Amino acid sequence: MADPRGFLKHGRESTSYRSASERVDDWKLVQEHFPPEKSHEQASRCMDCGIPFCNNGCPLGNIIPDFNDLVYRDKWEDALARLHSTNNFPEFTGLVCPAPCEQACVLGINQDPVSIKQIEWEIVRRGWDEGWITPRRPGRRTGRSVAVVGSGPAGLSAAQQLNRAGHTVTLFEKSDRIGGLLRYGIPDFKLEKWVIDRRLDQLREEGVSFQTGVNVGVDLSAADLRRSFDAVLLCTGSEHPRDLEVPGRELEGVHFAMDFLPQQNRRVAGDEVPGEGAILAADRDVVILGGGDTGSDCIGTSNRQGARSVTSIELLPRPPEGRHASEPWPLSKKYYFNVSSSHAEGGKRDYAMMTTKLTGEGGRVTQLHGVHVEFERDRLERPLMNTMREVPGSEFSIPATLVLLAMGFVHPVHEGLVEGLGVDLDPRGNVSADTRRFATSEPGVFAAGDCRRGQSLVVWAQWEGREAARQVDVYLQGKSRLQSRTAA
Repeated sequence: MADPRGFLKHGRESTSYRSASERVDDWKLVQEHFPPEKSHEQASRCMDCGIPFCNNGCPLGNIIPDFNDLVYRDKWEDALARLHSTNNFPEFTGLVCPAPCEQACVLGINQDPVSIKQIEWEIVRRGWDEGWITPRRPGRRTGRSVAVVGSGPAGLSAAQQLNRAGHTVTLFEKSDRIGGLLRYGIPDFKLEKWVIDRRLDQLREEGVSFQTGVNVGVDLSAADLRRSFDAVLLCTGSEHPRDLEVPGRELEGVHFAMDFLPQQNRRVAGDEVPGEGAILAADRDVVILGGGDTGSDCIGTSNRQGARSVTSIELLPRPPEGRHASEPWPLSKKYYFNVSSSHAEGGKRDYAMMTTKLTGEGGRVTQLHGVHVEFERDRLERPLMNTMREVPGSEFSIPATLVLLAMGFVHPVHEGLVEGLGVDLDPRGNVSADTRRFATSEPGVFAAGDCRRGQSLVVWAQWEGREAARQVDVYLQGKSRLQSRTAA
């Protein structure tokens, strides 16, 4: 145990951010670092519980009490080794994970939980600074080949694990750069792309082959893919967005969030985005439909681009602050009022509002029209979706010269690869595969990440990539030495 009285001596210090007035003028990382002494102090708050619920709350099974204790004892390299034993890329989770581990922290019953996510980031940050993170090449090659399709967090984790098991791994990505959601879905102010690039250098040195600009199923047929590799792992993500089916949807200025966000990431990378297809919030009245992480990213991006106004609209009522009765400790909180760094930078947030139509002038959207809605509640005061009704006389309209749809994703894209492989789909349209074997209906074809489970978190994608890699290894070799982690 780090310090038996640490949680009594010290209060929680959460992740801090650069001032909003400063950070909205650039695209640099908003998150600030802990100095070593603060990391030491915050790690001392860990109680090394007899039953570490934080370990179970983390999908990856990070051994959190151990690395907290090692940080407290100034054994940073050992802490990094312990962290890497369960997490291929702790810098990704240390920056963008919502930290379900902290929600499960025992100290969180009656105090603020341990700052686990920030400590994780500090461990891996120091690991890079000290040169402790180096390529780990496999000691032997198996002679078997694997195609991993999709280079998001699931694909990257799977590729590294499979390569370390000795297989020859080729990672296919339809975009021009590796990274998937990490590269083109998450703004630089949350995850600067050099953080990804240095890991890609490590994977290249370890022997992973990257093929960019290849839309598998279109540029390379599913049949050719099967013939060329001993196994195929699908990590294509959930990219079919939920649309807004109201009059006026066809107006210019109405876009999916994932058409808007990648453009800015390309600009930050130095690419030119053609003016004709450019989506910019500058001098626009921006309305964002959807209150999740993608909607929050749209807020931060719109403010940095110089939007005239930014309004975020959510269909559900405003969630409660703190932990709701329907999600008692140590369950992960999903229904709670969250204030991200982007929310703190400005803009208006409205709840229980439903869009009814969009109107415009000259073919371009200018107004969003809607109505307030209300819901019946269950015994735990959760809104029941099937009871939604419009509030009479509550119609409204607001200026909207750029409307961004951030309402989530329904399933992976079926056209091309999924249809070409002929794999079965589940009732939601995801690739059908369980979490025991990750095998699809087609022998030798596996699936992991959002294309299998539906849209989710980076930390779940990394867990699925690791677990699927182990099952691919078993399929190819009959057994596997890769570590397994049962789902939390």
